[in-house]
Amino acid sequence: MIVAGFGFRSETTLAALQDALARAGGAVGVTHLATLAAKAPGLEPLGQVLGVPVIALAAEALRDQATITRSGRVEALHGTGSVAEAAALAAARPGARLRGARAVSADGTATAAIAEGGIS
Repeated sequence: MIVAGFGFRSETTLAALQDALARAGGAVGVTHLATLAAKAPGLEPLGQVLGVPVIALAAEALRDQATITRSGRVEALHGTGSVAEAAALAAARPGARLRGARAVSADGTATAAIAEGGIS
């Protein structure tokens, strides 16, 4: 299972989500997208374009995930250093690992990270 995790602002666009994913390593091989349940509807258009399902995660699933990126603001809000990294790890568990730190879209409204591992 290869999961692209996302964090994004409510005003983000499909183009920004695509840009963040491209900067994180691209969509080739990605089998699922993941984000917070409250944000999942905003990720559905990208899931439709890529033909992959969106995993909507409870906030608790992201808490205490070991992320590469450490944002104090995000940690205070979500209990983890990066929503994108934590979403990718939580959805790709068990045994998931990040390919790298999260990437930010050019307009700054979306972040993406890719994790590998787990079972589908």
